[in-house]
Amino acid sequence: MPGRLDGKVAIVTGGGSGFGKAISAKFVAEGAKVLIAEMHPESGVAVAKELGCESIQADVTKRDHWQKVLQKSIELYGGPDVVVNNAGTCYSSKPSHEVTDEEYDLTMLVNYKSIYLSVAEIVPWMKENKKGGSFINIASSGAIRPKPNLTWYCGSKAAVNAASRSLAQEYATNNIRFNSVCPQFADTGLSHRFLGKPNTPENRAYFMSLIPLGRMTDVTDVANGCCYLASEEANYVTGTELIIDGGRCA
Repeated sequence: MPGRLDGKVAIVTGGGSGFGKAISAKFVAEGAKVLIAEMHPESGVAVAKELGCESIQADVTKRDHWQKVLQKSIELYGGPDVVVNNAGTCYSSKPSHEVTDEEYDLTMLVNYKSIYLSVAEIVPWMKENKKGGSFINIASSGAIRPKPNLTWYCGSKAAVNAASRSLAQEYATNNIRFNSVCPQFADTGLSHRFLGKPNTPENRAYFMSLIPLGRMTDVTDVANGCCYLASEEANYVTGTELIIDGGRCA
């Protein structure tokens, strides 16, 4: 049986762990050719080898790195149909007036500027070489229902949602779709920062008590949502936020 993403080429940032690894695995399983763009080359190479795809070391906050990612995608597979802006970061949960300049700047660079750079480098290529494309930007349920002590993180993700809606309108005539995905808290490498304490079952219990479906977000939940948005099944879907949160924001 053909996969839902057969014939598609995807760039997945932060694909060496967490949501990014799960998204890459789902895309490969559905027939996509995937290039993982990962800050940490060891994890990127390991995951790419595990999944049977390719990886490149990349800092998504730097324009020249995006240029290299695009060129690598062209050399390997003919260029991207799908870009998943998954790479993200967060400071440890704390009173907002205690967040340092360095923590704030890094949060905005990784979570927001990286999307600006992806658009600046890849959209012109898509307009010239493709019949369309799909950008999937990973935001957060915190963009919909902000959390105290994570104000600037939630603000960066709200900016992702707003930019995705605007870009969807701007590039609709080029058949380039922009959507965002808003996951609830999940067990990833950043979990301890969201909690502001060690990531233990006891410390996660409060978060789980707030979720109507009674469990944490699994990375595969997000991967499945991204697969839909990348597929032809979603070719009329643009400018939307797919909230994957077990009912928390309802």
